[in-house]
Amino acid sequence: MTTPNVSHSVAIRVELTNSPGTLGRLTTAIGEAGGNILGLDIVEVADGIIVRDITILAADPEHAQRIREAVEGVAGVHVRSVLDRTFRLHMGGKIEVRGKSPINNRDDLSMAYTPGVARVCLEIAEKPALVHTYTIKSNSVAVVTDGSAVLGLGNIGPHGALPVMEGKAQLFKEFGGVDAFPICLNASSVEEIVEAVVAIEPAFGGINLEDIAAPKCFEIEETLASRLDIPVFHDDQHGTAVVVLAALRNAVTVVDRNLSDLTVVISGAGAAGVASAKILTEAGVGRILVSDRRGLIFNGREEFGPAKQWIAENTNQDRRMGSLAEALYGADAFIGVSGANLVTRDDIATMRTNPIVFALSNPDPEVMPETIEGLAGVIATGRSDYPNQINNVLCFPGIFRGALDANAMSITESMKLAAADAIAACVAPDELSPSYIIPSVFNRQVAQLVAEEVVKAAQREGNIRHPVV
Repeated sequence: MTTPNVSHSVAIRVELTNSPGTLGRLTTAIGEAGGNILGLDIVEVADGIIVRDITILAADPEHAQRIREAVEGVAGVHVRSVLDRTFRLHMGGKIEVRGKSPINNRDDLSMAYTPGVARVCLEIAEKPALVHTYTIKSNSVAVVTDGSAVLGLGNIGPHGALPVMEGKAQLFKEFGGVDAFPICLNASSVEEIVEAVVAIEPAFGGINLEDIAAPKCFEIEETLASRLDIPVFHDDQHGTAVVVLAALRNAVTVVDRNLSDLTVVISGAGAAGVASAKILTEAGVGRILVSDRRGLIFNGREEFGPAKQWIAENTNQDRRMGSLAEALYGADAFIGVSGANLVTRDDIATMRTNPIVFALSNPDPEVMPETIEGLAGVIATGRSDYPNQINNVLCFPGIFRGALDANAMSITESMKLAAADAIAACVAPDELSPSYIIPSVFNRQVAQLVAEEVVKAAQREGNIRHPVV
């Protein structure tokens, strides 16, 4: 059983007889059932009865049910209700739309809507680029998915994906001040998805592709980027890659190495694996080996699709063959973006002394940190309950904030590299340690600093839409 956590927390409302020992028996029963009590709140007291709300961390829904049964078995206790706190947070959705200007009188209405709005419409019709100035397009991003590769849940479809996309939109607003909206498409083919996004483009200043299965995600992004003059960004690819590079930049400092001298082994040739290989190549990492289910990828192994073909042609120049375990021998760093429990302590022991291990599969990493404690020089995961969480929220709010502020027409490699450098710089040199190579996701300076550097990169390249005069 996993550790009790807030994702499976419940609020149990109970009636207790107001007599000595009842509350003690209740809390003991919860503890013996493995529950972790987070709060005990009195709701009301009347006629010898005390009504309390007890907030409890559970490990999973089955564990929460066992806790409820334990509570119901306590003499003098009656359960009124059990509320799953995560489901309560999602009631009615997590986001909403609000007006920026109040409409309190006839004048407000006349300017915001008819007849005043007609003047703005005609001006945009004459000079279409003004849509970026006088509409929400200047600050809006569509979070687009078909629900084919959602978190660790797989192909759960567009309806099942909607809570995740809502959450993404909420993070855009919370950390980057970007107005994002979830667009869950009942579409499956590359062509359907591309045409749907092209059709809705007028309302959005950027497109964030999310949780679309490989390999079609590569073609969708590439096609949209060629057809639209607004930023298109597949976060599962590039968001992960940017944060991985940022963490690696700081990790090499901790273990006293240089990017140019590293041998990095990547497990996984899906969206995140391919993008990580590309950005590490751009950053000047010395040697990169990528392994998929069949072992190391090398040029000539087989006929690949375009994404894996890039890996075959641009990594593993020595054409090494073999398994993931064999690839790790003598390597400096391991980056896992594949699946749970693929690497053992013995595998890590064959790497160079004080290796860098990024086991990012979530919720269960390629190797648990405690398994390699004392062996690895730096360890990072995708989880929030271990140090050094590689989390895309460090990237996408700031990179889109910067792209929108710069009026950029695309998100380029140099903008991604600038974002990675900005994230890495959020940890001061004198703060760096094996357990602190990447800033907290709650560090409010990250998105601002990323945005500033992204704006500079876009301006240096001339990748901006010039204002209408």
